[in-house]
Amino acid sequence: MASFSVSDLPGLNAILNTASTVLLISGYMFIRRRHILLHKICMLSAVACSAAFLISYITFHVRVGVVHFLAQGPIRPLYFTILFTHTVLAATIVPLLIVTLTFAFRKRFPRHKAVARWTLPLWLYVSITGVVIYFLLFRIYAPAAACLTPDASAILGVERA
Repeated sequence: MASFSVSDLPGLNAILNTASTVLLISGYMFIRRRHILLHKICMLSAVACSAAFLISYITFHVRVGVVHFLAQGPIRPLYFTILFTHTVLAATIVPLLIVTLTFAFRKRFPRHKAVARWTLPLWLYVSITGVVIYFLLFRIYAPAAACLTPDASAILGVERA
């Protein structure tokens, strides 16, 4: 069996965000077709993926700390705009999600639907931009080892100069 380390968590986070996106879109399509059980399965699975993401995200940042975005040029303000909106909406989505789920579990479907009209697009935005941030930060503009602490360099498997 392959070993798994903290350096693998950003990739796992991107997979979990992608899975959430697919599940959210599938759940929406199922409810539009009145497939209630499939909708419920998809939406609760999306909640599980998002919860797993949150645990993985916190674990990574407790171990590694902040990974700075060092790219320059036009991509820099674009990255920080995406990061800012993603962060604000990620914090907003938690109470919205709790309210949406509460209405569903209490079978208050008109209210559930009304809140879900806001929850779904915001949650999709957060999930999709989470993947975009991953690619920009860890793949396209990966940090140089010299910019990381020795512990973070070791965890991420990047050799320091």
